[in-house]
Amino acid sequence: MKKVVVYTSPSCPYCVRAKDLLKRKNVAFEEKLIGWDDEAGWEEMRQKSNGMKTVPQIYIDDKLVGGYTDLAALDSQGKLEEMLK
Repeated sequence: MKKVVVYTSPSCPYCVRAKDLLKRKNVAFEEKLIGWDDEAGWEEMRQKSNGMKTVPQIYIDDKLVGGYTDLAALDSQGKLEEMLK
């Protein structure tokens, strides 16, 4: 299985949904929790995502998938499992 990284922040409902979807699929992932005042964490995420400023940001083997709605769309289209192989 490929490496999955999820950038999240506290009290983010879409972050919770993304993590729940991955857990339901039994996908192991690394969570990078960024506090609201964690400038270094936000900057790391912005650099990695070409300037995106929203969470969650989900990566599969260092490839940006996007946010929760992107992840859910891949799942509903049956493409998520293929990406994780």
